Amino acid sequence: MDAEALSAVLLTIEDCRSWDAHAQLARTVELERIAHSLGDELLAARARLLQINMRMRCGDVAAAAEQIWQVHQWAVEHDARQLLARTHLVWSAIHLHLGDAEQGLEHAVLAVELLDDDSTEHMHVWHRTKLADALYFADDMDAARVRYAQAEEMALRLGSPALLSLLNNYAYVEASIGNQDRAEEVANRMQRLSDEWNMPLEPAFIDTIGSIQVAGGHFAAAEETMRLCLERHAEGRWDDANDMAQYLVTLAQAQRGLGKYAEAQANLDKARQQCVERDLGESLVRMHQEQAELYAAQGDFAAAFAAHKTFFEFYHQQQSLQREARARTRQAMFETAEARQEAERFREQARRDPLTGLHNRRYVDERLPHLIETDPALTVALVDLDHFKQINDQLSHDVGDQVLVRVAQVLSREVTAACPDGFVARMGGEEFLVVFPSTPVRRAAAQLDGIRRAIRSQHWSPITHHLPVTVSIGVAGLGDVANPAQAPLLSTADSRLYAAKHGGRDCVVSGTGLRDRIEQVPAA
Repeated sequence: MDAEALSAVLLTIEDCRSWDAHAQLARTVELERIAHSLGDELLAARARLLQINMRMRCGDVAAAAEQIWQVHQWAVEHDARQLLARTHLVWSAIHLHLGDAEQGLEHAVLAVELLDDDSTEHMHVWHRTKLADALYFADDMDAARVRYAQAEEMALRLGSPALLSLLNNYAYVEASIGNQDRAEEVANRMQRLSDEWNMPLEPAFIDTIGSIQVAGGHFAAAEETMRLCLERHAEGRWDDANDMAQYLVTLAQAQRGLGKYAEAQANLDKARQQCVERDLGESLVRMHQEQAELYAAQGDFAAAFAAHKTFFEFYHQQQSLQREARARTRQAMFETAEARQEAERFREQARRDPLTGLHNRRYVDERLPHLIETDPALTVALVDLDHFKQINDQLSHDVGDQVLVRVAQVLSREVTAACPDGFVARMGGEEFLVVFPSTPVRRAAAQLDGIRRAIRSQHWSPITHHLPVTVSIGVAGLGDVANPAQAPLLSTADSRLYAAKHGGRDCVVSGTGLRDRIEQVPAA
């Protein structure tokens, strides 16, 4: 499989509804291995995000929370906007699972804001749908309705099959807040579009319709709807087998409303068996609740009371399990964030000079090549202390360190004032590098001469007694070198630093366009 074919496979999983999360998890692990073998980091990151999504859908939210940081960081560092949008959508789902509606909404907003012309049609529809879902969980149903309407309008214009999923979510949330009329209207619209587009509804969508019909007292219609749901489920084209118990309970609710108690009981018994065999805690809670309702409908209130007690026991047990799962996920997120912060701290320490606190050569080697590639007006300067050996020899190395720290402070302060995007690094010994992005050589030379004077005019006598502290500076811009790379640029600055040293020190030497001509800005 080449990179183009792999990308197409990943897109199919990203933009299509996947029912068997366990199978897709194994598949995306293999796809990541293929991406690494091709040397394509973006494809590998896309495969990894799909794994995270599938782990979450398999119930391992803690593992998903642990791993999503890595994909997010890679997407940020490589400006992978589409991947970043998908990452925030998964992150939103993780926070909503934790009951953190505020964070869930924040990530859902980012997932929409990151959409652009390169985003797929499915992303434009689905990310807005999930934003609407997040607004619902944040108790802002008015705003959610606006987003559902926007997503629906876009899906209709694009002819997107995601429209049916959108309407299913919308109908479900309206029903959950007791808005029966609107829930029925949206469910009817979903059914009508399914017929018009000749796209059979998935069993889960049919179950939503059946549940809404039960809530509205339309029990005969609900029974017919749920029989269709079970027929679709038996086809095995869409459904997760774990949902069968939920469908059986909805069917039993409809049959209880019709007075078909024996049939309702038979379906509840089947649902109970499914729940026990598959360890379906949430479905088991719902089954026990309906069992109590069924006993009460038949007038057996003692059995109804006992079943209701069982329902509460299972309900509280399930709540406890969910709290434990959320706690594990929060702990995983905390540990991951803590480890990431620790790693970032060590990373920053590795790129800082321990004496002066300035950036070091490693930082320069990471940052400067990118600036050279992207900034034609880049200017750099090498700054070297004059007669520094005398300070070390006559006064001590401790005094020499004090001088280096003071010079570093002046450089950092003055460079920040002159060029906020610039930075200073200690290259070793008494030599420093100053980097001025988007600054022509002539302007940089003038600013550097001001820095030279600021260093010389410091009150040095408490530290160095009779010895002065001055610097020589060699300046080079990208326009001064034939080969725009780090080595030639620094080499040119170094040659001008050499000229400054041999021109009397305490001065700035820069080029003015001709590489063989050197100008000196005299000492004040």
